[in-house]
This record gives sequence, C-alpha cells and structure tokens, in this order.
Amino acid sequence: MVRLFSYYFPSNTLFQMGFEAFLLFGIIFFGGMLQRTAGNSDLTALLYPALLFAVFMTTMISAFGLYRRDQPRTFGSAAARILFAFSLGFVFLFSASHWFFVDSRWLDSLVINNVLALSGILAVRAIFINTLFAGPFAYRVLVIGTGPEAAAVEKALRTSAFPGLTMVGFYSLDSGDVAVSPQRILPKIVSIVDTVKSHGVDEIIVALRERRGDAMTLEQLLTCKLEGVRVVEQATFFEHLGGEVRIDALRASWLIFGDGFRQGRMRSLVKRSFDLGASLVLLTATLPVMFVTAIAITLESRGPVFYRQERVGRQMKSFEVLKFRSMRIDAEADGIPRWANAKDSRITRVGQFIRRYRIDELPQIFNVIRGEMSLVGPRPERPYFVEQLAEQIPFYSARHSIKPGLTGWAQVSYRYGNSVDDALHKLQFDLYYVKNHTIFLDILILFKTVKVVLSGNGAQ
Repeated sequence: MVRLFSYYFPSNTLFQMGFEAFLLFGIIFFGGMLQRTAGNSDLTALLYPALLFAVFMTTMISAFGLYRRDQPRTFGSAAARILFAFSLGFVFLFSASHWFFVDSRWLDSLVINNVLALSGILAVRAIFINTLFAGPFAYRVLVIGTGPEAAAVEKALRTSAFPGLTMVGFYSLDSGDVAVSPQRILPKIVSIVDTVKSHGVDEIIVALRERRGDAMTLEQLLTCKLEGVRVVEQATFFEHLGGEVRIDALRASWLIFGDGFRQGRMRSLVKRSFDLGASLVLLTATLPVMFVTAIAITLESRGPVFYRQERVGRQMKSFEVLKFRSMRIDAEADGIPRWANAKDSRITRVGQFIRRYRIDELPQIFNVIRGEMSLVGPRPERPYFVEQLAEQIPFYSARHSIKPGLTGWAQVSYRYGNSVDDALHKLQFDLYYVKNHTIFLDILILFKTVKVVLSGNGAQ
C-alpha cells in the first residue's frame, strides 16, 4: 500500500496505472513520429498531444472503475468497460480539441492512434488479469495468530480484488481456539524472522485478541521491521485494505495513540473554504433541477415543497436539515421515527424518483452555506436514532467530532442503511473518514458520488 494524501492506494494499482499511462503516451508519440514527413520533423510538438491523450484516457479508464478494489476480474468485463471508456474519450477529445489547442494534423491521425492505444491497453489488461503475471509483483502477507481475528483477516484477503495480494499462512502465538485451517498454519519451530525470509514476506499482520507478547516475539517483530518488512495491527490492515475502521478489531488505544483524527484550525479553515466555493458552484449548476423538482412536488400532492427535520451535527448539536419532501405529509402521523425501506408506501411517485437520484438532498446545500454541514462528512442522523445507536455501537459518538456531510465515504462505499447492523458497517467507513479526511479525499468522494447518483444505486 502507498499512502497519498491520507488515502491508501495498492502498490500494484499504482504500478498498473503508471504503466498504462506510459504505454498510452508511447503509442501516441511514436505513432505520430511514424506519420511525420521529412519536411516536418519537429518531434517536440508531439509531446503535448501525447501527454494530453495519456492523462485523459487514464482518467477515463479510472472513471469506469478499472483501477478500483472491485474492478472486473474477467477479461470480458474489463474489455467492455475499456471499449466504452475509449469510445467516449475519443468523441470528447475530438469535439473539444480546440479547447486544448491541439494541432489539426494530430487530429487527422487520432482515429488510428486511438485504435492502436485501445489495442495496447486490452493486451496489457489480458496480461494483468492473468494470475501468472502477479508472481513478480505479488505482495506477500503473513498473519500472526490463528484465532477468530486471524480468520477475519483471511476472509478479507480472500474477497479482496487486489491482484497479487497473497497470504503465505498463519504463525501461531494463540493458546485459545483455532479458527483457521490447520493446513495453513506454519511450523512454529521456525522463528518469525526465518519464516519471513523463507517466504519473502512483505507485510506482517498481528491479529491477536491479547496483544501482549513475550520479549522474544517482540524482538523478532522488531527485527523484521528493521529489515524493511511492514508490521501492522489488524485494525490498520482493515483500514488500508477496505477503507474502513473495523469495530471488531478496534481498541481505544489505537484511536488515541495512532495517527490521524487531527482537527486543527488550519484544516477546518481549508475545509470550510472548499465547502463554500464548491457549494456555490453546485447551487448554481443545480438550480434548474431544483426548480423543476419543486413544481413536480407541488403538482403531485398537497403539502409543503420542502421538509425540515431535526438532525444531530458536530459536537452533538442539533440543527434542522432541509430536504425536498419525498413522502406523504402524514408519513409519521403516530410520531414514531422510522427508517425508510425499499418500496416504502409512504414515498410518493415524485419522491421515489428524487430519492433514487439524490435530488431530495440538494436543498442541503443551504445547510452547507450556513455552516451547519459540510459537503463531505458522515451523514447526519435524527436524535432518536443517534440515542439508540450510541447505546448499541461502540465509538459511535466519534462520528460527531466533525460536521456532517451532504455526501460521505460511507455513502459511496456502502449501500443504503436501515438497521442497526447497517449503521455499524457505515460507522466503520465514517471512522475512516474522520481519521483521514483531507481535501484530496473530499474530491475523491465527490467524484464517486457522481457515479452513485448517475447509477441510482444505494437510495431508498
């Protein structure tokens, strides 16, 4: 894993992205060289369009989820997305070429260069998806422990979509129940240091219920770390792998003494400036949509266009969130708060549409401008649910250390939640954001939100 602006990228993914960008640049540059005539041999003029093509097409490939954790594992699925990305990218580049001051002679060869670049990327993807290629770039992991904690790590690694991420086995220090396959347990007669060397281990994950180790074990782990092997706790492993802080692996000491969870004045000032600028742009862009939505709500059912509801914000302070009304006015006539469910009968026809595409949330831009919310942060919950969840879920109050958001890491990483179990899973993503939030992560979440909104996923 490589940490960039408090976000963790798999080394293999960064290598793949860089390799493909370099390949695109090379194809366009050398393709242009072959088409140059003797009387027009200025090769420096090819650098700009080749770089433009490489950056733009790499961005398009990324936008179609081909560098994500859940990227397609079969060549057919990946090829379909790549074809679509290159088709849209070609149309945009050709149509907007005058914006980028591209030489018209380069446009004449864009079709054939695009085909060559597409062929090159498809060939590379066929190689990357082949598991045999992962060997030289494999990232090998050793798990210390054989209990339920170690089994949870094995499950996470097994379901991970990262190519080349391999677990070499378990090293037993537990005296309790064995929750992993005995065949995967490495012989204890060999020291941890020798085990790491013989298996070429890159990272050691300590997955123990009790973390007090004897002096010899601690010395061996220190030796491995000093020799360049990464040694992490189970909670840190889940944070890096899945972008979440797992409650079942969490200890208060990890929250207190670990890095992250910084809430300085400068960070707050930068975030507030970003919120104001971005929300004003978003408000201007969505005013026509909001106007049409208000008319549709008025025509369909009686009652107010907007809906105000008490929510819990930063430092447990309550405020009124503003939304487009998507339910009947008697949705909670008995006064008992309820989570919305799939096919909820209280939701109107217009409400069903605007909830699906998150249009009902747009008026919260005014909450952001007033400073009650941020563009990105944990979604604010109602006091009734906060009181219940805080009693049942450890560390739940940590999500209220920053302003709630119009969108958030949990919203783009997990489905819509309507139960305590869902709230627990979403808290794990919220804690990751509270620990690592930066402007870079905010921008990443906003891009992911656009994809979620356009697909209509995760809303009820």
